[in-house]
Amino acid sequence: MSKQEYKYIGQSTPRIDGKEKITGATCFVDDIQFGPNLLYAAVVESPHAHALIEKIDTGRAAKVPGVVKVVTGKEFPFRFGLYMHDRYVFAQDRVRFVGEQVAAVIARDPSAAKKAAALVEVQYKELVPLLNVFDAIGEHPKSIIHPELKNYAHVPWFFPEADSNIAHFRKVRRGDIEKGFAEADLVYEDQYVVPRYAHCAIEVHAAVGLLDNSGRLTLWTASQSPHTQRHLFTQALAPLGFTHQDVRVISPAVGGGFGGKAGVSMEILAAALATVVKGSHVKVLWSREQEFYNTYQRQGVHARLKVGVKHDGTITALEQTLYWDAGAYVEYGANVVNAAGLSATGPYRIPNIKMDSICVYTNLPPGGPYRGFGYSEFIFGLESHFNEIAKKLNMDAVAFRRKNAIREGDTLAYGGKMNPNGLLEAIDKVAQAIEWDKEFPSTDPNIAVGKGFSLFWKAPAMPPNASSSAFLKFNEDAGLNILVSAQEIGQGFLTAMAQVAAEVLGVPPDRIRVESPDTDRTPYEWQTVASHITWGCGNAVKRAAEDAREQIFDLVEKTLGKKRAALYLEDSAVKSLEEPEFNLPLKSFVIDGIIMADGTWRGGPVTGRGMFMPEFSSAVSDPETGQGGKPMVHYTVGASAIRIEIDKETGKIRIPKVVLAVDAGQAINPGLIRGQIVGGLLQGLATVLYEDMRFNDKGKLLNPNFTDYKIPTALDIPAEIVPIIIEVPQPDGPFGARGIGEHTMIPAAPIVANAVEDALGIRIKSMPITAEKIAMAIKKMEENKK
Repeated sequence: MSKQEYKYIGQSTPRIDGKEKITGATCFVDDIQFGPNLLYAAVVESPHAHALIEKIDTGRAAKVPGVVKVVTGKEFPFRFGLYMHDRYVFAQDRVRFVGEQVAAVIARDPSAAKKAAALVEVQYKELVPLLNVFDAIGEHPKSIIHPELKNYAHVPWFFPEADSNIAHFRKVRRGDIEKGFAEADLVYEDQYVVPRYAHCAIEVHAAVGLLDNSGRLTLWTASQSPHTQRHLFTQALAPLGFTHQDVRVISPAVGGGFGGKAGVSMEILAAALATVVKGSHVKVLWSREQEFYNTYQRQGVHARLKVGVKHDGTITALEQTLYWDAGAYVEYGANVVNAAGLSATGPYRIPNIKMDSICVYTNLPPGGPYRGFGYSEFIFGLESHFNEIAKKLNMDAVAFRRKNAIREGDTLAYGGKMNPNGLLEAIDKVAQAIEWDKEFPSTDPNIAVGKGFSLFWKAPAMPPNASSSAFLKFNEDAGLNILVSAQEIGQGFLTAMAQVAAEVLGVPPDRIRVESPDTDRTPYEWQTVASHITWGCGNAVKRAAEDAREQIFDLVEKTLGKKRAALYLEDSAVKSLEEPEFNLPLKSFVIDGIIMADGTWRGGPVTGRGMFMPEFSSAVSDPETGQGGKPMVHYTVGASAIRIEIDKETGKIRIPKVVLAVDAGQAINPGLIRGQIVGGLLQGLATVLYEDMRFNDKGKLLNPNFTDYKIPTALDIPAEIVPIIIEVPQPDGPFGARGIGEHTMIPAAPIVANAVEDALGIRIKSMPITAEKIAMAIKKMEENKK
């Protein structure tokens, strides 16, 4: 019998002495929104990374006063998943990572739930855990983590290998790789390692579920994906009779997402548990520890690179194999592997390509979406490798990149054509801003100074039919409400959508309110991920506004006889190019209509409807070559550079200046873009300089807290951050705009790695590049000189 680990997951809002006075009455804060019958849950977690479940005894737990229900996997033997149906609500016959939920206790107060969870007894038979990709994909792996892999439903662009630990194998082949290497004057090979990372949103995951007496299941979730969550909840619970109209997801503002609150992770617990206590709300709230080990983590990757170049710096061939540590379940994470595999050339013109991106099951926590969606990981190795090649050619690192940078119309790895972009302009402006050609000699013999440069790109990683929709309605005062299901996660989406509608309708943005997602009230949106919302949802909002504008012009033309071609909207009124004195306030008719000479009315409430789907996109391709289709709708590109100072004794890095330029297409709100550049760079610098996820040899995370998992503070911010906005319009974007939200953190790791090499002559090929790692490398270099 194994001692169980448990975590209480239902604590309510912090309060003084556990209670709060409200107008003379004493009540729990949670009671205010969800009523006095709110129930709390505690989960029983696996202490093993890989084991068979032989027996679960809930008898003692069920007898604890206040316990309402004890639930195990037998109540929910249903698989679900976004791209691969490989996950269960609760573990069934086996557990696959430390912390996986095995059972849950629902009780009337938190202490009872916690006490009962500790009394659930589970008997396990331990199996060999596979904790790194090479143990998992060896010729004879010691175990198969998903024996039923061949039976899992998945999207048609995934290629799992049955009876193995390979969940997806993305191949890309173009040109003649052997010929490319034969033509090269220099062939250089090396390997680079990027570990796992946590999202570190300050707001932890939380969800409340209610199955009411009408059979309606409602979830309140902190989510980037309310409609996708509804779909996956329905998918998982369909055997219980639930359909999409029976499930509602309400998502208020999210306190940090970065991909960690996309798709479905712990929220499925609130949905499932609510179905067994009909009529009562059930609250699930992750602790900070659970936030680390039982939500999506950024996947680790081991990259093997081989590149051929001519003496003049022209790249002739790229061979790259990416081994992704995807964790115990890949229902979302495999798409990270797929997207990165299609784009792992980086923003470069390379005629001969062989790339393999391999999604590997391990017995670590599930990997999933994280800001950058795999691009930060492969860019670290690629840009580090290109810097080493430039050095071997005795060629300037910026000149090497400029020579090989991709241009509009160039052929992409999968055979498509590159969209219009300002990459060359970004390179030049970043080089100028960082003063690339200027020497910065150190005045302190203990301080080494270096500069690093990197390019970056990213495409929205999404299914070809990912769509956005919008409703727009005027109010009596000509103010507007926009109903959409994209989510505000700090990127400024609410402001940007108001600006798009304002541009079309001639109404000030501050008279427009953009509503929060509610799947019963707001129309469909795939997810707030992939940096596609400005582009996709922006197009839907623009079309909804244009729909409303055409209704207005129809009405004015029909009732007042005004020439339609001369009408325009400005200052919340209809005006005419042919009649400067004509001014018809929108508030005078957008609800009431326009009165006719005979006393009748025409018109009525003006509402707009818009939808956008990238109908030109296709994920269909040859599984052996990756050629065909158009899996990437467009790429956003940019460049970044940094200047650092390194203390040779401690390895501590100080950053006097960092620069990043990104091509936004058309900057709808420059202030928000500059904010994203600063925020993205800081998050990226955190992953390369501070964050370090540690597991023991049993697969248990050793530092699931902000004491041991280091993140930077305000004292660690670079002295100067220079944001640069490039504008080369995206032809199919709203007013030419494209997304930039994830891209701004992607180059952080390689610019630091390249600057460290420039300063010390030491190439660090694994992240993070902490002060300790630098100091140890300096010590080793000095010892080798003796």
